[in-house]
Order: sequence, then C-alpha cells, then structure tokens
Amino acid sequence: MRPTREQLAAAHGGEIDDVLAPGLKVLFCGINPGLYSGAVGLHFARPGNRFWPALHASGFTPRQFRPDEQRELLDLGLGITNLASRTTARADELGRDELHQGALVLTEKLARYRPRWLAVVGITAFRTAFRRPKATVGRQTETIAETKVWVLPNPSGLNAHWTPAALGEEFRLLRVASEEEDHPQ
Repeated sequence: MRPTREQLAAAHGGEIDDVLAPGLKVLFCGINPGLYSGAVGLHFARPGNRFWPALHASGFTPRQFRPDEQRELLDLGLGITNLASRTTARADELGRDELHQGALVLTEKLARYRPRWLAVVGITAFRTAFRRPKATVGRQTETIAETKVWVLPNPSGLNAHWTPAALGEEFRLLRVASEEEDHPQ
C-alpha cells in the first residue's frame, strides 16, 4: 500500500533497519533512504527505483524481488545499508559532514560484519563520503576495512542517463567479480 502524504511527511528524518549479517558476499550501500522507503520501512521501496530490477537482471537474484522481500537477500549472501541513515526527500539534502560521518559509521560496520564486497550505489555520494573525488564507477583499487569496494550508478529513476540495461550490466560486472573470487581459475 502506498504511503499517504502525511505518512511521507512523518517519515522525514527517520531511519530504517539495515539488512545485514556477518560474512556477506556483497553489502549494497545506498546513499540514504528516501521518504517513501522511510514511510514503509523498506530499502529502495519507491516504485520506479531500479535497484531490484538491476539486481535481478545482473543474476544476483533468481527472480525480481520486491522491497518487502529484502530480508531474503541474506540467504543469497547479500545485504543493504546506507551511507547516511536519515530519511530525506532528496539525497542532496545531505551535507558533506553527514556523508563523511556516514563513511566512518560504514567503515565500522565493514570491520564488524566483514562482507567480501561493498557496493556503493551512487558515485557522487561515494566520492564525497570517502573523499575520493576521482573515483569512477566500477571496482576501486583501495579496500575499506579489508572489504573490496565497487561503485555502482545510483538506481534512482532520477538518474535517467543510466538505462535499465546499463544498470543491469554494471551490477552484473560486480556479480561476476564476486563469483570469480569464490571460484578462482
């Protein structure tokens, strides 16, 4: 059920729980939850967000999951967190300091939960949060708390210059890299 205008307004500044467990294959990291996600308590929940279709198109999931099935990702070795936990109407409501602080919190999560890969969905937020202004989409040369890092395009429908097919391909490249680690040749 879609949240009402009042529920969306009430979600501003809230938080939603991570989908997280020790030893995941890939921990996907959004920028921060939008109001729709905050109102329903689910990651990437706004209709039109292309995270779930890209996850499926890449082969990470056997079918396209719905946001309310997010906990099933744990069975596949996947999880979800955010750089900033505060819900906002737009990611540009987050300041540099909030993203820098989010990078510190995320680094602590990586050290504690030790996923093999961190996949940040949003190149601009990654550049700002981790002070890596020249980072590009794809595998990063540095690790964070011994976790390999991959930056993906933001799957928001507002990021229209990344087509669904191109998003799926970027997610697929990460999946292939994560599987090669599991089965080296």
